[in-house]
Amino acid sequence: MSGHSKWASIKHKKAAMDAKRGQLFTKLIKEITVAAREGGGNIETNAKLRTVVTKAKEMNMPWENIERAIKRGTGELPGVTYETVIYEGYAEGGVAVMVEALTDNKNRTTAEIRNIFSKKGGNLAGTGSVSWMFSKKGYILLDKSTLNLNEEELLSIILDAGAEDLKEDGKNFEITCQPQNLEKIKTVLQQKGIKYQTAEITLIPSSVVRVTGETAKRVLELVEALEEHEDVQNVYANFDIPDEVMEQLTAA
Repeated sequence: MSGHSKWASIKHKKAAMDAKRGQLFTKLIKEITVAAREGGGNIETNAKLRTVVTKAKEMNMPWENIERAIKRGTGELPGVTYETVIYEGYAEGGVAVMVEALTDNKNRTTAEIRNIFSKKGGNLAGTGSVSWMFSKKGYILLDKSTLNLNEEELLSIILDAGAEDLKEDGKNFEITCQPQNLEKIKTVLQQKGIKYQTAEITLIPSSVVRVTGETAKRVLELVEALEEHEDVQNVYANFDIPDEVMEQLTAA
């Protein structure tokens, strides 16, 4: 998971800025609509919907926007039908990239995603070409400087709640779990007064590719260009960029 915590921290900060511009709200509304369509509009019985709604609340999305998106998903209100599409490809340096999109026009979105890969030095690949490198996990990132407990104490709390693993990278603790246990672990942390930076269902790579210099810059440019596309919900990649290089590139 080397490199994952740094990027997760940066994405968390970017999300706050995106929320101000309304871009994140648009993507969350799509996600809520699809989750409600697939599993129903009851937050208590639809775990996927519950997770997205929680994220929307954390980003201060008004409840009426959330409710409207749910009703569009269940058919109570008219709305656009979105299709989930997964794209797989490579960035420079052999970095594997997974893209999750929600679109009402697959042909248009596919052409645009292919164009982004091409312009940024990557290439779109076939289904199954990189997905085998990633596992779907619940992921929680905690800033060590904000905690008043050690690794052993944290481990005992989260294992009882269903966590699989706890790692630390010097500045952060990273908790991983099966996706269905994420909400339970979040609740336990909140009850203990433990604040987290990020809590999400994500794809974790089984191995990473270390990139530096201009290659690292171009890899991040591709990832950011994909994330800015209006249909793209999530981008996952198995890059490992040294902290000092990541800080320089993201500051720029």
